[in-house]
Amino acid sequence: MWRGTISFGLVSINVRMYKATETHDFEFHQVHRDDGGRIRYQRVCELDGEEVPYDEIAKGHELDDGRMVILDDEDLDKLPITTNKAIEVQEFVPGDQVDPIFVDRTYYLEPEKSAIRPYELFRRALAESDRVAIVKVALRQRETLALVRPRDDLLVLHNMLWPDEIREPDFEFLDERTQVRKQELEMARSLVDSMTGDFDPDAFSDDYVEAMGKLIDAKAEGAELPERPEPVEAEAVDLMTALQRSVEAAKSSKSSKKPATSRSSKSTTSKSGQAKSAPSKSGKAKSSRSSKSSQSSKSTKKRSA
Repeated sequence: MWRGTISFGLVSINVRMYKATETHDFEFHQVHRDDGGRIRYQRVCELDGEEVPYDEIAKGHELDDGRMVILDDEDLDKLPITTNKAIEVQEFVPGDQVDPIFVDRTYYLEPEKSAIRPYELFRRALAESDRVAIVKVALRQRETLALVRPRDDLLVLHNMLWPDEIREPDFEFLDERTQVRKQELEMARSLVDSMTGDFDPDAFSDDYVEAMGKLIDAKAEGAELPERPEPVEAEAVDLMTALQRSVEAAKSSKSSKKPATSRSSKSTTSKSGQAKSAPSKSGKAKSSRSSKSSQSSKSTKKRSA
């Protein structure tokens, strides 16, 4: 768990940081195909060929001339940065000015008991001004740019990439001038309109996890493996015809669409190694997946950043 302080002018807000997201994928190990034995790796020094224990491992950076600069924890503690235990506000900007391509991981910020009032003041100031805070923070000894914004009754922090970490697109078609006919554009807009709605994340299901669960269940029980559906080959038609048919199909689908199954009804195969949920208001959060044996969900503790 990361603890630090949001520096907002002369105001200091003591907070704790927790991971806000988790994955619900299946964990796979590398195994020996013949007997299922786990494949293990050893930490071996390339110079003496001996296995090295964790307490003898340090960080090393190789220079262009081949020399290795070794840094240990004491060296890293002397890193000349001021954001080691601080979230330093740099400026406030409209949220729509931040391209989502810069956003990396997301964390919840929980105030210490003594900081609830300034925390709420800061949250409401951001919400009512429709601004987000651009900050600097050091996580795991690495200073990064980040964004702090209000989300419901909480503040959340999004790690951001630095500008030089965003690759420049280099595709030949960008240098070409592509002509789009007015009728095609109008039909494309009509297709967008016919598929427009309000975003509801619970309306989407993770088909991969469900399919993988069925595959693992069948393999474990020695049953017949599920068949992959054959892809439907699209009929070769011109762009305008394809757009027209797409609009008709979208309108028909929208009129007969039923509510989608939520993620909580996924495959019942249990999975190991899942991340713990961030705490709820009561301090605990339940797993979003049910186990195969329909065991009662156990509360999970807060997961630290």
